[in-house]
Amino acid sequence: VQLQASGGGLVQPGGSLRLSCAASGSIASINFMGWYRQSPGKQRELVATITSGGSTNYADSVKGRFIISRDNAKNTVALQMNSLKPEDTAVYYCNAKVRRIGDLYYRDYWGQGTLVTVSS
Repeated sequence: VQLQASGGGLVQPGGSLRLSCAASGSIASINFMGWYRQSPGKQRELVATITSGGSTNYADSVKGRFIISRDNAKNTVALQMNSLKPEDTAVYYCNAKVRRIGDLYYRDYWGQGTLVTVSS
């Protein structure tokens, strides 16, 4: 199973970016998909998650600004980031809890990370 993330880049404060992540491989099912981020010198933190049923959870710091969405048929998850702030600068990682074909349990898989820089 592989997760491929894309969409990072440089944006000015107040701007928007959209991150995308696609899961591929021998996938039987995916329950949670989400985004985490890590800034220099800080621990990785949750940004947002979404279940297969569409229930979402957001970090307080991004509520009202970020929107997570998912396409279950395509095994993709996206993060629309609006009103970006310099403190949103980080490497963003997509995550999926995947049950592989033939497996009985779910495992965590991570994308390679994509850098988001918010700066004027």
